[in-house]
Amino acid sequence: MRIFILLLIFGLFSIQTLQAQAKQISLTEKSIVKDSSGTVYPYAIWSKLMQSGNYAIKPVSFVDPNDQFILYELSEKEKEEMIKRTPKPKESTYFVTGSPFGKFKTTDINRNKLNLQEMKGKIVVFNFWFINCPPCKREIPELNKLVEKYKDRKDVVFIAVALDEKSDLKDFLKTTPFNYTIVDAGRWITAEIGINTFPTNVVVDQNGIVQFHATGYSLSLPSWIDKTIVSLIEK
Repeated sequence: MRIFILLLIFGLFSIQTLQAQAKQISLTEKSIVKDSSGTVYPYAIWSKLMQSGNYAIKPVSFVDPNDQFILYELSEKEKEEMIKRTPKPKESTYFVTGSPFGKFKTTDINRNKLNLQEMKGKIVVFNFWFINCPPCKREIPELNKLVEKYKDRKDVVFIAVALDEKSDLKDFLKTTPFNYTIVDAGRWITAEIGINTFPTNVVVDQNGIVQFHATGYSLSLPSWIDKTIVSLIEK
């Protein structure tokens, strides 16, 4: 968590400033964090805001960088720059890049048939998740943006395998739209693959070969999924 916070703090400063100040700053649960109006935020709130990727923190003064911090909202440009500087997510332990994804044959929540073997020539983006998974829910808005970007392409498919039952998913999706093709009751699928950490995201190329995979939430994950899709389209 501390490494993640430091990245957010320094993402918008120059490399020289980062090198000069990084060792001096110590941000903890007891740190005083306030906004520009002087309102002090408890740790539970400011840490959650920072994890959203929409906020960052900077010291009030570099003379005493551990004294107080200012919480501020990032502009769209600043968020883009921060994400560019965020390292590629660590690969999951469930797949091997360059190896076949394997068999995938099931039906979606509307009982439409899905068969990876019949999707040859298409890029398939998988998401494995469940409703009561906070990081799973946190990434949904950004994943929906990917679906919107590629909505006019027939050669890019998005599939989300949920552990939850159909009725629970129907209720959840009424308030939190997830624009992937949803597979319900997918616990047997994750068990066959061996996935037990969520969310897990995978990008499979036109020949059924895994080209990207990562487990857990990351601000940069949607960007890396997008980069992978683009690279496969351009091949």
